[in-house]
Amino acid sequence: MDRVVDRERLHDATEPHGPLRALIVDDEPLARRGLVIRLEAHADVEIVGECGNGLDAIASLRELRPDLIFLDVQMPGMDGFETLRSIPAHEMPLVVFVTAYDHYAIRAFEASATDYLLKPVEETRLAQALARVRMARSQREASGHRAHLLGLLGELSGRPLLDLDDALKPDALEQLRREDKLAVRDGGRTVRVDLASIRWIDAAGDYMCIHTDGPAADRNTPQGETLVLRATMRELEMQLDPQRFPRIHRSTIVNARRVVEMRPHTNGEGFLRLDCGHELKLSRTHRDKLALLI
Repeated sequence: MDRVVDRERLHDATEPHGPLRALIVDDEPLARRGLVIRLEAHADVEIVGECGNGLDAIASLRELRPDLIFLDVQMPGMDGFETLRSIPAHEMPLVVFVTAYDHYAIRAFEASATDYLLKPVEETRLAQALARVRMARSQREASGHRAHLLGLLGELSGRPLLDLDDALKPDALEQLRREDKLAVRDGGRTVRVDLASIRWIDAAGDYMCIHTDGPAADRNTPQGETLVLRATMRELEMQLDPQRFPRIHRSTIVNARRVVEMRPHTNGEGFLRLDCGHELKLSRTHRDKLALLI
């Protein structure tokens, strides 16, 4: 019976609990009201407060402890970026910037924002931002529960000092994702590619092009090597860690560690510049990967 209870505790420790407690910070009352109305359509969002300036926002953060803050960029006195810099790291909630100008997007992600919204806020775009917030909260809670999970896993196994890698016992797929090489079968041969050397991967019909630094290339130069293999995007995705190698287009996967710059484009698209100088398009349907790239 005790073991059953322990497994229930283990399950509970991995699940996020409670609504998203949100604080809205904007010096325009109409903008705050519009966001409140749109957020009412999302049952798991609870608005705990509204502020009209950065100083009030900092005080409210300490008092209300929200999970999420919708933060206007342009405010008199202390703007959104200055407000964010004044918040201690241990008090920092998830942040969605709200702005009338899309050129603030890069600065928003440099400030570790979960997302940004353009005024007037569209319902579809708000839903996308909240989806990213939920994912980010789950990841944050998972990290915070690490020690607790280890303790529970140790109890279940009878090994109190159980290491996390041993405790989770990754299956073959997860083990592949932890390795430093990508193994791809090409006909009767298997090609192994150093993950760190991969710049990006794109599809070309029934073949996949893996663009790498090459055997002796400088990673910061455009020269490199392209391996053309008969494989599918799905096969490669199953071997790659999606946090490290996110899909940014229907036919493109990128090594997130090689991205050095993002430029917003029209219709919600963007361009990513890699350390080798090559540029890739980030499609609108894969904008949720921005947090992994910047």
